[in-house]
Amino acid sequence: MGEVDLAKLRHHGDVETRVGMVDFAVNVQGSAPPEWLRERLAARLTELGRYPGGDDERRARAAVAARHGRRPEEVLLLAGAAEGFAMLPRLGAAPGGAAGDGQGLRLAAAIHPSFTEPELALREAGVPVVRVVLEAPYTLESAVVPDEADLVVVGNPTNPTSVLHSAESIQRLRRPGRIVVVDEAFADAVVGEPESLAGVSYPDVLVLRSLTKTWALAGLRCGYVLGDPELLARLNHGRAHWPLGTLQLEAIAATAEPGAVAESQRKAEGIAADRQAMIPRLRELGVEVHEPARGPFLLIRVPDAELLRKRLAAKGIAVRRGDTFPGLGPGFLRLAVRPATEVDRLVAAIREVGL
Repeated sequence: MGEVDLAKLRHHGDVETRVGMVDFAVNVQGSAPPEWLRERLAARLTELGRYPGGDDERRARAAVAARHGRRPEEVLLLAGAAEGFAMLPRLGAAPGGAAGDGQGLRLAAAIHPSFTEPELALREAGVPVVRVVLEAPYTLESAVVPDEADLVVVGNPTNPTSVLHSAESIQRLRRPGRIVVVDEAFADAVVGEPESLAGVSYPDVLVLRSLTKTWALAGLRCGYVLGDPELLARLNHGRAHWPLGTLQLEAIAATAEPGAVAESQRKAEGIAADRQAMIPRLRELGVEVHEPARGPFLLIRVPDAELLRKRLAAKGIAVRRGDTFPGLGPGFLRLAVRPATEVDRLVAAIREVGL
């Protein structure tokens, strides 16, 4: 495979956008949390003079557990899903042993094209990583994972392909002595959250969730991982005290409540409608759009993606380059699903600058 370009693995869509641009590069829905959530967070500001309490953590864990039909001890709260990826090398520790430095993992398999943060974290910890690169249509049916891989990471729905893998195909990745990590950062943006393993207890499966995207909390860093308590103990071992602050704990608890879950599903329905309206408009321009697409983003292919990205940026429109995702070439871009008014500007700009 040759030398791995770590700079590409570190690339994220936020570097594509600047203040004032129409943002198709970042998948966050909206510019700020809804008013009710802002009010919940603001009500806790007067408590920031004290350390975050155990009661807040227990309440947040209980809320997440109830949301997914799990036990509280199957929930580990995170400062964003990215923190969970940074913890993955600790899975190499023996049960009850010292924090893992990754040396206990023989081989990690990263299924691509997909979010690059897990692979980066594993490589930087010295874990050997093999890339399992899927060809279009990017489904797990074509995945050939080495039997010796004792850690497998897969996204569902997958960023940037927007493919939603079946729960059955993910379950087929399980092997004795192997841990399967499922990145469900965008699962709550899919109507009904089908194919999710968040509510299923397996001793060898970890499911990561992010609250960044649906609730516009990128600046607060909130998420959690669901799994067997023994695996969560490995992840948590050696972690700094008070890893999450009061506002993070409040946000996690608030967004796990039934009313918030129902709201997230209404948001997912809006995303699905916007996506279905957006696809034919792009195709009318001659843009190749990958389907099936179930996430809040679309993978597209154009003759010269770099040139188009730069021309759109000059017109105040940000799109995400796709060539930083392993398995994708220079012709790919990722577009966040947006409402019609923003798509109008994108379509007009592409018509003006051409493909």
